[in-house]
Amino acid sequence: MAGYRKLGRTSSQRKALLRNQVTNLLYHGRITTTVTKAKEIRREAEKLITLAIREKDNYEQVEVTAKVPRKDKNGKRIKEVVDGKKVTVFDEVTKTIKKDNPSRLAARRQMLSVFTPITEVPADGVRKRSLSKKVDMAAKMFDEIAPKYENRKGGYTRIVKVGPRKGDGAEVAIIELV
Repeated sequence: MAGYRKLGRTSSQRKALLRNQVTNLLYHGRITTTVTKAKEIRREAEKLITLAIREKDNYEQVEVTAKVPRKDKNGKRIKEVVDGKKVTVFDEVTKTIKKDNPSRLAARRQMLSVFTPITEVPADGVRKRSLSKKVDMAAKMFDEIAPKYENRKGGYTRIVKVGPRKGDGAEVAIIELV
């Protein structure tokens, strides 16, 4: 018996489908799909959540100083003339960052090998590149999802069967985070 369901696709198509669906499940919290796909998605999603829970607190807080360009009220960089050249003015800023320990870094990279990139667009529907932002799914796993399930021993997802789909009669289910 095979270790996974083939879903009637080539291996590259199947991997792409599962990566996309797992990413959307963890981003939105619930998705609707066929029962067989939901069972495969559950396997991948639960592995990622377990990995996030295990490495949730495995980091160090580090103080760093960074040079940040000074900006005016419109958000443009302020420039000064030095020796006949225009030079950007920088300020020194002290920041506290999270530095991953080696095992958490490995877990983050393992997660990023599964997740597809997600870009958030503003709710008003204006699709401007400057207004949209990329979502760091690994950070969301460590900061939001892992603390929610840290006292739970598995079973992070629920599959609820909805019934047959109208077009082809495939059994449809909702898979959601518990």
